[in-house]
Amino acid sequence: MITLKKPLVNMLIRSILGVALVFSAGNILADEKLPVQQQTQVAGYYRMMLGDYEITALYDGFVQIESKLLKGITAKDVNKLLQEMFVSDTNGVQTSINAFLVHTNKHLILIDAGAASCFGDTAGQIENNLKAAGYTLEQVDTVLLTHLHPDHACGITKEGKRIFPNATLYVTQAEAGYWLSKKSEEQAPEEAKAVFKMAQQAVAPYQAANKFKTFTDRLPVNEVQLMASPGHTPGHMSYLVTSKGNSLLIWGDIVHSHAVQFTRPEVAIEYDSNSEQAITSRKKILAYAAKNKLWVAGAHLPFPGLGHVRANDKGYTWVPIEYSPILKKQN
Repeated sequence: MITLKKPLVNMLIRSILGVALVFSAGNILADEKLPVQQQTQVAGYYRMMLGDYEITALYDGFVQIESKLLKGITAKDVNKLLQEMFVSDTNGVQTSINAFLVHTNKHLILIDAGAASCFGDTAGQIENNLKAAGYTLEQVDTVLLTHLHPDHACGITKEGKRIFPNATLYVTQAEAGYWLSKKSEEQAPEEAKAVFKMAQQAVAPYQAANKFKTFTDRLPVNEVQLMASPGHTPGHMSYLVTSKGNSLLIWGDIVHSHAVQFTRPEVAIEYDSNSEQAITSRKKILAYAAKNKLWVAGAHLPFPGLGHVRANDKGYTWVPIEYSPILKKQN
């Protein structure tokens, strides 16, 4: 056992206290120099290559969707599935709104356009994020809408004018025939009439400029194939793009809740025009995407909304894309 003399003990105590004071003073000075937290994210865009095509996911923002809007499942089962995915439903589930820009080397195609100001200040960033991604609004030559709900269509118009002045707007004939019909609007429930108005106002400037077209079974843009997926709305359409053997299915609103509807495809949502038809379309699309190992792009999947669907014993699993830089082609 070592015994220290009292003067040596006192010296050690003074040294320890001195070091502590230095550290304390240093922390105070460091705290005074700390910058303010930024509390902002980077611009909302993400790119991937699909063969020779460049795909840019664009983030518009989000909406809060209450889980009670999901139909055909008990509240207990919903909560269990949400908890398994660590999704909070305290004030509704935060649900992304995404759009997708497809550069085919012949066309610059925007598929869906976000909510603009129709859903409040948590959305409306497509215009800013498209510019941040290096493109201009004037460069978009084709706009395809999966359907005419406000969170997909309001972003094509601003203050009564076309946001994409050089683009032709395409919607399925069935979709236009429903949402742009005064008769359908008059027959709709009172709470749905605002959706008709927003669709009509969004499309109007393109109609006036003769830049609005409808289609049934094919598009004049050869790089895009059609995959009908009605039910969520009467003319809901999914779009398939393929380059060098690689395919991406941009499926609009096939899935609203990734935590619930992959495992339980039979679960509908209150917003569906025809729940039974929407469920049939979802099952068909999920099976096709999984079997063919397609890339998938979803309007309401967590940003960037890109990934794959994998079949499992319980239904399906969403496998999101992993971050990767784009390597430029060498000349």
